[in-house]
Amino acid sequence: MNATPPAHCGSRLRMAAGITGVLILAACASTPPAPTASLQAAQRAISNAERTDAGHYAPGELSEARTKLASADIAVKEQRMVMAEQFADESRVEAELASAKTADVKAKAVNDEMTHSNGTLIEEMQRNSGDKP
Repeated sequence: MNATPPAHCGSRLRMAAGITGVLILAACASTPPAPTASLQAAQRAISNAERTDAGHYAPGELSEARTKLASADIAVKEQRMVMAEQFADESRVEAELASAKTADVKAKAVNDEMTHSNGTLIEEMQRNSGDKP
């Protein structure tokens, strides 16, 4: 029969317990650090968007940026750092999109006003010179 001596079983058990301990420690040590830079960049982008009045001109994008930043914060608390970084990056992009849409709307408004003003000036010049359009 292949009976294993009790001393040999004990050493195998200790070896297995040691390997398991090392693997658990390695798993804990391999958790990536919190994506602090990405989280800060997202927060800055949201603050910039708020300063440009994106809440008025691009409320959907700004709201999405805030939601994704909140999701990133939750992921950090749950030690899901890769997901946290993805949410933070998506938040930053949404906030930047909100800023860009806001700038676009404001630029179009300025352009429309200038076009209207130019039209008024042309009419006034024609009226003063006696020309007809």
